[in-house]
This record gives sequence, structure tokens and C-alpha cells, in this order.
Amino acid sequence: SSSVFLNTLTPKFYVALTGTSSLISGLILIFEWWYFRKYGTSFIEQVSVSHLRPLLGGVESSSTTGLFTSVNGEAEPRPSVSECKVWRNPLNLFRGAEYNRYTWVTGKEPLTYYDMNLSAQDHQTFFTGDTPQLRPEDAVMQKAWRERNPQARIRAAYQGKYNEDRLVKICPSVSYICVCRCAAAYVLLAEEEATTITEAERLFKKALSIGKNILEYTVHELLLHSGKDINLLVYIKRRLAMCARKLGRIKEAVKMMRDLMKEFPLLGMLNIHENLLEALLELQAYADVQAVLAKYDDISLPKSATICYTSALLKARAVSDKFSPEAASRRGLSTAEMNAVEAIHRAVEFNPHVPKYLLEMKSLILPPEHILKRGDSEAVAYAFFHLQHWKRAEGALNLLHCTWEGTFRIIPYPLEKGHLFYPYPGCTETADRELLPSFHEVSVYPKKELPFFILFTAGLCSFTAMLAMLTHQFPELMGVFAKAFFSTLFAPLGFFADKMESFMPSSFWHQLTRI
Repeated sequence: SSSVFLNTLTPKFYVALTGTSSLISGLILIFEWWYFRKYGTSFIEQVSVSHLRPLLGGVESSSTTGLFTSVNGEAEPRPSVSECKVWRNPLNLFRGAEYNRYTWVTGKEPLTYYDMNLSAQDHQTFFTGDTPQLRPEDAVMQKAWRERNPQARIRAAYQGKYNEDRLVKICPSVSYICVCRCAAAYVLLAEEEATTITEAERLFKKALSIGKNILEYTVHELLLHSGKDINLLVYIKRRLAMCARKLGRIKEAVKMMRDLMKEFPLLGMLNIHENLLEALLELQAYADVQAVLAKYDDISLPKSATICYTSALLKARAVSDKFSPEAASRRGLSTAEMNAVEAIHRAVEFNPHVPKYLLEMKSLILPPEHILKRGDSEAVAYAFFHLQHWKRAEGALNLLHCTWEGTFRIIPYPLEKGHLFYPYPGCTETADRELLPSFHEVSVYPKKELPFFILFTAGLCSFTAMLAMLTHQFPELMGVFAKAFFSTLFAPLGFFADKMESFMPSSFWHQLTRI
């Protein structure tokens, strides 16, 4: 019966069969490729692991941490996604004066909701009271920071500012509460409503004068919640220094940053030294840059792309103007050139995403308000502000171009252990996709191999498309091949059916068909 069925099939049936199979597998391939580019994993594989594996009795590991080998050979836990700490970008731009202007021109949102939500949490943590009970004056600004709509945040800040000004006139004895709320309100207005850096600086100066009054009041009255007021004051002074830097008053900005670091040495987590390094590089005060690096490029202190790449820039600058790859290959590298190359390898190992932005192999976008160290977000933030400094050093980018890829020959594969730093964390891609806008192609390291199902569907689509084309061009010949293939495929089934008929009595089959 199977041979009769196969003989009744026409070549058109085979063309339709192979063409439909090619179309379906092609659609699956396109979807798998899109899903992999967007989320970094295969959809079929994810569904299989998440839903089918538990049904089949598979047991997933209860722990997301594995063991890696550290530099000294000892086993250490691999960081999970939750352990990838996100840091505030020390050089983050102003929303109203810079981010919003980009949106007005391009129609694209440079900040993600996740990034802005982290900023709102930062502001609530840094600028509101330490006391267990929320102060009344903090409630208004907490609500303002939590508002998702920018205009709603600005309206809330104006409401708080108006209420407190009115309250000061009525009851001067509560001026501290009002002034505290007013300083935070001016900060929000400077960040989000000011459309120019000059206007933002004016509002920050107003907030600074109020903030100084806050600090004097808290010191005299011995209030317990002065810690947040100090945070607010430091934030305002830092933003004023950044305003001066953007307006070209670089020496003034450097002085403000140095005074801030001297006045509040325990607030190193704010990374004000990275602002100072960028401003000193703009002044081309390389000796001062080296002095700052000598203090902060220490083995006991956390590293950053700014620290590592600025150190590499200084060493590359000393030899890059006379560096020639041909001459170096003939005579070998000098001691200074070797130091520069090693510094570049160290920087690239810390953050391998930066060179493509510095060499303009990949387009830059506005940096996010938060960065992930060793991730693409940190690379974008560093290159956005420091590309000009590398261009200013003659030959530095050429030296980087000639040497940066050599780093990957030093790092062990498949990254069981690092060379100078701990193994590259595997959670950076997920965090960077949350921090960077959707129109930016996130840089991934190490490069992920294509999932099996993408390769499988690509092969299936190509094979069925080829069969459809051959069947369309040579219908008779392909019909013969198809009949021969299916006859061979069904031959074991026919043989098994014949054996069953000879083994079972005919009455059994008759009763079975009746059932």
C-alpha cells in the first residue's frame, strides 16, 4: 500500500513539500537569529532548558556560582549576575542640558528606564534623611525622584520649592526643614529643567548657598541626620566643578575637585579622582595626572577603565611619536616601548571593549548614568570623554591599533583564569543590555558561539531550499530519487508488518480492524 501511495505522488507535491519546509525553517532561523542578537541566547534552547528539562526529570543546579581559578591558582567563586555591581558614572551628563537635547534632535531616548530608576534610587538614598522615620520635607522630594515622567518630576520640585518659600515667610523657626527641601529641589531643577550648562550652574550655585546654610544649622543644632546633608553638599560642589569644566574654566574646575577631595577624603566611592584625571588631561598637565595615578592606581584599590587606560596613555605618549611597527619588528621593542605595550595589554584585559571605540571601529553614543566595570557601558563612558585625549597624543592611537589585539593571545582560553585580573565576569552582557539603549549594539566579550539550533535551522533551511530548487528544475529525476528514498525508508516497516502478519493469525487482524 505504501508503494501505491508513493506512485500516486506527483513532482508538484515534492516541490510544495520541500518549498514549505524551506519556508518554515527559514522563518524559524530568522526568529532565532533575532532573538540571539537581542537577548544573547537561543529561544529554543531557553524553552528546552526552562520548561522541557524539568518535565523530563532534568535537575538544574541550585547555585548560580561555579568555581574559577584565580591568578594564584586557588579556586574562587565565579560572580553571578546579581554580583555584577553597577556604579554611578562619575562623568554622567546633565539630563536637561545634554540628554534631552539629544532626544529633541534625534527622537531617540539615550537613557533606559532601568538606568533612570537607579538614579532615582541614588538620589533618594543620598539626599533624604538617615532617621528611621521619614522627615516631612523628604517626602516631597522622594515623590519627585520617583516620578517617571520628567515634567512630573519638575512640577513636584516646583511645588516643594513654592511650599517651603511660603513656609519660611510664615514661620522662620522651621527654616531648616524648608531650606533642606529647597536645596534638593534646586538640584532636581538644575539636572532636568535647565536646558543649558550656564543655567544649570546658576541653579547649582543657588543650591550650594542653601546647602551651606543647612550644614551650619546641622552643626550648631547637633542634628543627627547631617550625613545626608553632607552628601547633598558634595554632590552640588561636584556638579559645579563639572559645569566649570564644560564651560571651559578648566583650572577652576581642577581647583574645585582638589578642594573637594581634600575636604571629604572618605568619599572615595564617588570616584571624584576620575573627574580630576579628565580635567588634568584636558590641561595636558601630564605630571599631575601621573601624581594622581600614583595614588589611585594601587593594587589594593578597585580599578576602572579610566585608571588603566590613562596609565596606558601616559606610557604610550612617551614613545608613540617615534613608534614604527616595521622598525620594532626589525630591532625589537625598547624598554619604554615594552612598558607601553604591557600597559595597553593590561588596560585591554581589564576592559576589552574600549579599543574599538577609541579606534572608531564602532560608533559612540551618549554614556549612561550608570556603568558596569569591565562592561560595554564603561567603555562607552570612557571613550566618550577620553577619545580626544588619545587623539591629542601623537601616535598613541597607532600604537594602540598595532598592539591591543595581542592581549587576547595572553589571556588563557576558555578564560579559566585571568592574566593580570580575575576572570572576566559572565554577567556583563545582561547588565549592559539593561543600561544601554536598544538602538546601540552591545559589545560582548568573550564572543559567544552560535547556538546549535541556529546552525541546525540554517542547515535545514539551506538543504530543503536546495531540494525545492532541484525538484522544480528536474521533476522527473527528483521524483525517482524521492520514491527510492521513501521506499528504502519504509522498507523496514513493511518487513516488520509482513512478519507480524505471518506470526499473528488472520482472525486476530480481522477482530482488530473491527475494534
